[in-house]
Amino acid sequence: KPKDLFDLWYLSEKLRIPLVFLDESGFCLVPTVKKTWALVGKTPILKIAGGWTKVSAISAISVSAGKRRIALYIRFHPLKNIRHPQVITFLRYLLRHLKRGFVLLWDRGSMHKAGAVKGFLKDRPRIYPYFFPGYAPELNPDEFIWTNMKRSAANSIPRDTEDLKKLI
Repeated sequence: KPKDLFDLWYLSEKLRIPLVFLDESGFCLVPTVKKTWALVGKTPILKIAGGWTKVSAISAISVSAGKRRIALYIRFHPLKNIRHPQVITFLRYLLRHLKRGFVLLWDRGSMHKAGAVKGFLKDRPRIYPYFFPGYAPELNPDEFIWTNMKRSAANSIPRDTEDLKKLI
């Protein structure tokens, strides 16, 4: 059983299957406010179009065995939270694209530990799931995808969820 990330890279290489980093995030109509430039004495005011209406997202970065290819897989879910049904649907989506299987690394979110997800994984031996250590988001490169997407949407004022999806 792999003990650390290097062992997982080795498993990926040995089985010739990609290493997949998975994570979820959310975006809402209330803008993320970041420092910005403005004329002296003219503080920018952001008028929001909606409340806490949101778009949840789930994504995965796959790194091929041999580290020759990197791919990003992403799905958006307007007006929903990511729960175990969305996780299972996304894992099925990944299996359609990564037919030989993959080594899966993800956090210990409750949706990943749900009984339905455990049952799904038990019936799919092509997926080798492993959890990141607790409180270690810096180990998951998919976290940086969310950071960049949230930065690109900062200080914007989306009118609705479709507008928000275009921003991210």
